[in-house]
Amino acid sequence: MVKRTKKPRIKLSRGMRKKLIVLFSLLTLLLCVLIGRLMYINYTSGDKYEKKVLSMQSYDSVTIPYQRGDIIDRNGTVLATSVAVYNVILDCSVMTSTTTVNGEKTQKYLEPTIDALMECFPELNRAELYQYATENADSKYIILLKKLPYDQIQPFVKLQEQLDQDGRKVNPNIKGVWFEKEYLRKYPFNDLASSVIGFTSSGNVGTIGLENYYNDTLNGVNGRQYGYLNSESDFEKTVIAPQDGSTLVTTIDANIQSVVEQKVKEFNAAYTNNHRDGVGSLNTAVIVMNPNSGAVLAMAEYPTFDLNNPRDVSKIYTEEELENTTTEEQMDELNKLWRNFCVSETYEPGSVQKPFTIAGGLETGALNTNMTFVCDGHETISGSFIGCVNLQGHGTETLEKSLMDSCNDALMQMSYIIEKDSFAEYQSIFGFGQKTGIDLPGEANTSTLVYSADKMKTIDLATNSFGQNYNSTMIQVASAFCSLVNGGTYYQPYLVSKVVAADGGTISVTEPTVLKQTVSKGTSDILKSYMYSTVTDGTGKTAKVDGYSLGGKTGTAEKQPRNQGNYLVSFIGFAPVEDPELVIYCIVDEPNTADQPHSYYAQNIVREILEEIYSYMNIYPDEELTGVNANLDVTGTDPYFMGERDGKYLNEVSEQQ
Repeated sequence: MVKRTKKPRIKLSRGMRKKLIVLFSLLTLLLCVLIGRLMYINYTSGDKYEKKVLSMQSYDSVTIPYQRGDIIDRNGTVLATSVAVYNVILDCSVMTSTTTVNGEKTQKYLEPTIDALMECFPELNRAELYQYATENADSKYIILLKKLPYDQIQPFVKLQEQLDQDGRKVNPNIKGVWFEKEYLRKYPFNDLASSVIGFTSSGNVGTIGLENYYNDTLNGVNGRQYGYLNSESDFEKTVIAPQDGSTLVTTIDANIQSVVEQKVKEFNAAYTNNHRDGVGSLNTAVIVMNPNSGAVLAMAEYPTFDLNNPRDVSKIYTEEELENTTTEEQMDELNKLWRNFCVSETYEPGSVQKPFTIAGGLETGALNTNMTFVCDGHETISGSFIGCVNLQGHGTETLEKSLMDSCNDALMQMSYIIEKDSFAEYQSIFGFGQKTGIDLPGEANTSTLVYSADKMKTIDLATNSFGQNYNSTMIQVASAFCSLVNGGTYYQPYLVSKVVAADGGTISVTEPTVLKQTVSKGTSDILKSYMYSTVTDGTGKTAKVDGYSLGGKTGTAEKQPRNQGNYLVSFIGFAPVEDPELVIYCIVDEPNTADQPHSYYAQNIVREILEEIYSYMNIYPDEELTGVNANLDVTGTDPYFMGERDGKYLNEVSEQQ
């Protein structure tokens, strides 16, 4: 066995033991003093400190909301903003709390607070306030009024904060009311650019448009407020400030956008034919772009909706209809109304395709400017009759004249020479079948709505050459057309040019993005010349503003099912011709008239818009006045050419993919 060694005992000297006894006695005495002090404080000021502790628990943390960033136009005009509003909050636990006065507990805040509330907010009910005090005395959060503007809460704030000449509060017994700040999204111009801007749902969630696409950029980070009530019942706090959202500077010009929307509304009002709410077409839409950058200056459609009340269905249904529709049916209609036709809807573009067909042919060398074609009014392919606008035939057509006359027959003959491989290649080069990447949600995917070379039959090639039997979007056509008239540079279209922080500092700037070269400058110059002739002496005369050069192409696409009399008519143009500063594209989908297939419906809208925005954009007259179109308005008919038809062809024509 191992013997355990005893630890030696430590012997304290007599002096050391004496010192320890004294130290212990002092500590015991100090503890007794502290206990006595706490008992005294509890007896004399227990209510006060109990209240303070409870107040710290009640006001431990309050959220301070951030302000969502603005959306402004290129000139600084506010299109969307967040305005501070206030909820009036009643804290009954404070208002009904008691204090000790002359040894007696009393509720000294109740009457003064209710009197102040009634004085400043007469819409409240005094009896209800007393009911809150008696039945909900412990409640700390009762919303009395919601979303009041700043000026409506100021009278009460002044009563609370009013000081006498000695700097003391005049109304110290107004307690238990505070104002909860939040922000309300406002759109100063109501329905202006509604589908582009979009709107927010609860919780600052962007629903459509830029509000949705840039939701994270526009949103910020909430702050926090920590605090408690001091002995005088004043709120002492520590604040972590919120981080406000960033502002979007868009490429939209509110003045141009306003003109575009006004002219579109006037057209629809003119062609209502007793249709409710001024609907003169299934859809009417316009895009105005800068061809030298891809910036969208205006993007509009009709019908529109009020961004401040986006769920209003009164313009969709009559009161009787509304009673017989379900919530799901109403939401389906609202979703249709909210869709941005310019980026989300697909359609057969019609004859606005013809400049692209000729451009592709010139680039591949399959076509040259000396070629001619004989139009006899139709082509027969695999037993299918495909007609031209002039069923009697245009006769001999050059490349230029085929655009001026919008001759389907000549374009089909060109497509045979170009052949399907080259045609499909240039469809891809121009971006058909591909998303443009514009900074908006919901851009349609058209990859399955165009033909690849291996699936393209002769009849598909022929009909595609004049814009039928494949689908595109407006933004695809407009972006490709910009490259066709600017020398061949394809810019990615965009809507936000700059992101600015809440403190005014620039976060990012969007530079024009070149994606590719579609055609050579030589081909671009040839097509500009041809389309200038199309406006001066061809199918596009109605779009021209007297004294200003304009090039462009008309379109009249027969919709499916064929032979039903439904058409989508359009015009796309550029100005000035020598050095284009704008591209404008207008479509009218099923104009509300018995005689739909005429492009002058779209041309009239374009001319009306250009008449007002030329001078605003500092585009000056560059031609002599002729008096042509001087007296036409948005409802006027084309005195020279009543629009082209893309031809009716039999139902056995192969369907689009």
